[in-house]
Amino acid sequence: MLEMRDVCEKCSAHLTESGEAVICSFECTFCVDCGQLMDHRCPNCGGELVKRPRRVAT
Repeated sequence: MLEMRDVCEKCSAHLTESGEAVICSFECTFCVDCGQLMDHRCPNCGGELVKRPRRVAT
């Protein structure tokens, strides 16, 4: 299962499970603003940062 991290790894902004964020294939997680600043490339692995899916509250 995808780990829904709650903080941006670059700027420490709080991220909610239902909010927008970007992740790489290793689940490194960043806020959308940091993802854009890094040209959608993960600084840890060099992988592509894509929109993180949202979880629907049950």
